[in-house]
Amino acid sequence: MVNWLVIGIGDITSKRVIPAILAEERSRLYGVVTRDPRKAEAYPGVRVWTSLDDALQDTVINAVYVASPVALHAPHTIASLRAGTHVLCEKPVAMNYAEAEDMVTTALQFHRLLGVSYYRRLYPKLMRAKRLIAAGAIGQPVLAEANCHSWLEITGREWLVDPALSGGGPLYDTGSHRIDALNFLFGRPVKATGMRSNAVHRLAVEDCATVTIEYAGGVRGVVDVRWNSHVARDQFRVIGTDGEINLDPLNGPALRYPGGEEQLPTHANLHFPAVENFVKAVLDAETLACPGEEAIWTDWVTATVR
Repeated sequence: MVNWLVIGIGDITSKRVIPAILAEERSRLYGVVTRDPRKAEAYPGVRVWTSLDDALQDTVINAVYVASPVALHAPHTIASLRAGTHVLCEKPVAMNYAEAEDMVTTALQFHRLLGVSYYRRLYPKLMRAKRLIAAGAIGQPVLAEANCHSWLEITGREWLVDPALSGGGPLYDTGSHRIDALNFLFGRPVKATGMRSNAVHRLAVEDCATVTIEYAGGVRGVVDVRWNSHVARDQFRVIGTDGEINLDPLNGPALRYPGGEEQLPTHANLHFPAVENFVKAVLDAETLACPGEEAIWTDWVTATVR
């Protein structure tokens, strides 16, 4: 049994993470850390702490889900790993690549698992696309494009526009997911560059960012993310020498490729497969879908964007 401690009761944890833990048959929501204990009233029988240090004194806890603001990912993850627990951390890994490296180093030092919730790696159609690319369905892949556009909406998540807490705007929020999806398909990036700016909104963080990433073998990825478009876009495609794989919209079920189209829907709770995979890694030594040492390459890419 995995006895979970969840740090933070916010939008993601209340809507997805905690329901996933409650639904996973070998998981128990053992405790939560929250600044407002009233938020825990929805989970009767669950232990409640306002201090992570106090919570980590309880040795029954063997896994921690870190869902605090990005600025706290590194200190909360490192403290949890040092206390002997495994950690599944929200994205992005940390505020910068150096912090992310420290998290991975600590996990190795204390022989604990560190996973990151880049749950799109477990989308059936993204996994299928990876197999199709490997099988040569589009020839040699040469270009991948991902656009995620929306209008700024931060109600209940105001910390997202505070760079001291979030690290950045859409680059860190939705952009990190797309960068990791490209890393999942093509491996470790070898070069990256980009820019971020405020085209519409005057915020302390950017309202748009564009990133170009080079991969071994000549593949180039372009990711454009925006909080300044009234037209929502969730585009993702991979172009090869002999065709393309189209996943538009990335969060939808459709997968189109030369000679075929498939409908591969996601789990109703997007976080459930990530939680389930982490439990299998802890209890059955199954491979993590997104181990920390792979996830931190997204932080490496975002560090290049000016």
